[in-house]
Amino acid sequence: MTGSEAAPSFRLAYVPGVTPAKWVKTWNERLPGIPLTLVQVPAAEAPGVLRAGEADAGLVRLPVDRTFFSAIPLYTETSVVVVPKDHLITAADEVSLADLADEVLFHPLDDVFDWDAPPGEPAFERPATTADAVELVAANVGLLVVPQSLARLYHRRDLTYRRVVDAPQSSVGLSWPEEATTDLVEDFIGIVRGRTVNSTRGRTAEKPADAERKRFDQGGSRQSAGGKTPARSSGKPAARTARTRTGGGKPAKRGKPRRKS
Repeated sequence: MTGSEAAPSFRLAYVPGVTPAKWVKTWNERLPGIPLTLVQVPAAEAPGVLRAGEADAGLVRLPVDRTFFSAIPLYTETSVVVVPKDHLITAADEVSLADLADEVLFHPLDDVFDWDAPPGEPAFERPATTADAVELVAANVGLLVVPQSLARLYHRRDLTYRRVVDAPQSSVGLSWPEEATTDLVEDFIGIVRGRTVNSTRGRTAEKPADAERKRFDQGGSRQSAGGKTPARSSGKPAARTARTRTGGGKPAKRGKPRRKS
């Protein structure tokens, strides 16, 4: 490597609520010589970070602009309402949006839900962030509907949450600029998809000799230089000799001809 060449590295952006630890651990085990750098970004800023090349790929909230990005959906989160621990809603295991109709519900500026019409009574203002909205819930000013991972991220001892059965849901996926699908991106795709260390990446072609040998070992045919395909060998002689057909190691003895009486 010359002095002008940078050592390979991989930058992974991720949004609040996403926990990339298990995938980072697998990366470090499989590619110990290539450092993975985590870049935490607000959900709304993740596409801009990827477009600017400030990260190679990102764990983001879907959807994304599919005219520019490739994306692999990973999971969809349960939606919950964050409430004070002494709130009446805590008497139920789960609620519906109709149960929240008379409650003041915060709709922060960084809300990850694309509401057609936010439920509940409108708050006096829109908090700047989800974290700010959680603080207002703790002050008994109103309630907040978020993906469960955000309720856990901003957990407070004086708050709890309940599942909202008919609320919108947020999906998380791996995304990257389609024109920048590098080998390292393919490596990370394999990790999030659960490929084993011996799996072949989609962009990595086998060496011709290895591919030819594999086809032959698996019972395929190899084409000779003359363009003909020789018969497949089964590992046994193509034909048995007269000696082996008798079942013994020696030729069978012929008896004397019988004379007619």
